[in-house]
Amino acid sequence: MADSADKPVQDDVHQRVSAVIDRLRPLLQSDGGDIELVGVRDDGVVQVRLHGACVGCPGAQMTLKMGVERHLKEKVPEVTEVVCV
Repeated sequence: MADSADKPVQDDVHQRVSAVIDRLRPLLQSDGGDIELVGVRDDGVVQVRLHGACVGCPGAQMTLKMGVERHLKEKVPEVTEVVCV
């Protein structure tokens, strides 16, 4: 269990991840899809949910790894991976 002193750090990471996803969201929406931030785990794994045209799209995994994950790792170094839940 995380120490309460870690909470501000976790909140900061969550806010930074959310800000990056908010910047990427219009790109997905322009193709009829969307992305929802579900959570950020203590180990740096970002959990997202895809919506709309992204669901079932053959390119969704590529978008997730080469787009979303790459940008998140660049802007938020604490991110280790992005997974779709």
